[in-house]
Amino acid sequence: MVGKGEAPAPRDPEEEEEEDTGGVVKLISAEGFEFVIDKKAAMVSNTLRNMLTSPGGFSETRQGEVRFPEISTHILEKICQYFYWSLHYSSGQETAEFPIEPEITLDLMMAANYLDT
Repeated sequence: MVGKGEAPAPRDPEEEEEEDTGGVVKLISAEGFEFVIDKKAAMVSNTLRNMLTSPGGFSETRQGEVRFPEISTHILEKICQYFYWSLHYSSGQETAEFPIEPEITLDLMMAANYLDT
């Protein structure tokens, strides 16, 4: 607790970095479906990482939600699954293939390219 005239204690930059990945993010598909995922999972995407942590004043940073008018609900759901899959298997100690249905491959690749995933 900070009393009158006392400055707050200095913060450790490592703690701030950890706080940046805390909380949740809302991803909204073209149809308006909302996916609420851990911010840590969203950070798998370099595009989302830049949107959510950039000091440039993105509305996404302030609101904690990102709209994707060009990405359908089915594709965005698969992307969210990939974010969690990537977090789980990023250590390299375990391996598993990420399942992708052949009929969504093209749309998924375009979305992954945009998200820099």
